[in-house]
Amino acid sequence: MIDAGVLTTEDRVELIDGEIVTVTPQKSRHATAVSLAETALRHAFHEHYHVRSQLPLALDATSEPEPDVAVVASAVRDYRDAHPSTALLVVEVADTPLEFDRTRKASLYARAGIADYWVVNLVDAMVEVHRNPQQSAAGWRYASVERYKAGDPIAPLARPDRFIAVDDLLP
Repeated sequence: MIDAGVLTTEDRVELIDGEIVTVTPQKSRHATAVSLAETALRHAFHEHYHVRSQLPLALDATSEPEPDVAVVASAVRDYRDAHPSTALLVVEVADTPLEFDRTRKASLYARAGIADYWVVNLVDAMVEVHRNPQQSAAGWRYASVERYKAGDPIAPLARPDRFIAVDDLLP
């Protein structure tokens, strides 16, 4: 769409289920939380993983979200010719509205088989960890959602030996 002149590189949008969704500009707290999550995940996932911040995941023909942070297998150059189509962990930072990340984005990531999806909830100062994606009569969802508050540690499914403190993810 950029090549056709419909969108510019300045337009902040994501492709979600065939719909172009406008991404709201980041406030300072949101940007700080994205940077904190990226730093914490780089410490937890050393070499052999690539921690991507606000870069596309080509989940399918109708969805190419740009999660705040995603951890993917392999090295940076492995994605030179195509965006990754999956991730080991996806993190979205949410201030408002929370429901988009809890419902639509959660359904999208569950449908793509992303086993570990975290929402850094700035409104309630917690991290919501979504796991066990499954299809239900209402669509795709995560069967398990656990909430972690300040002082709690969380271990990513792909690195169960590496704990990340919730305090390290909140601004």
